[in-house]
Amino acid sequence: MSLNEQIDGKQWIYSQREKTSVPIKMPLLSKPLHIIEKYKGHPKSMNKRTLFPTISNQKLNLYLKEIADVCGIKKDLTFHIARHTFATTVTLSNGVPIETVSKLLGHAKITTTQIYAKVLERKVSEDMCKLEDKFERG
Repeated sequence: MSLNEQIDGKQWIYSQREKTSVPIKMPLLSKPLHIIEKYKGHPKSMNKRTLFPTISNQKLNLYLKEIADVCGIKKDLTFHIARHTFATTVTLSNGVPIETVSKLLGHAKITTTQIYAKVLERKVSEDMCKLEDKFERG
């Protein structure tokens, strides 16, 4: 995993999907860049040449459960739930096209991503309202 500056002047992360080994390039928003900066120089990151100290999926899920407890969240938080939330609440609900979300999630077929989109009837309603507004304005 590495950071590189692109033509757009932004920092992009270059990596490889764990499950499929497919390469991925993704522009980073300011919050993730801040977190990367926070862990820059961490001994575990330096030894493994990673951006972050790596932990197992099991340990990550344990930390998510602790966060849920502290925040009073009753839902069983897991990496899978976090990924689903990213796809629906963070991206699709904020107008990111499904093709982009599909690429970010590393899906080979857009039909896989469309499963996430099915839960977003509110998004469909908002999109249709925007379309209606465009028609009414002429």
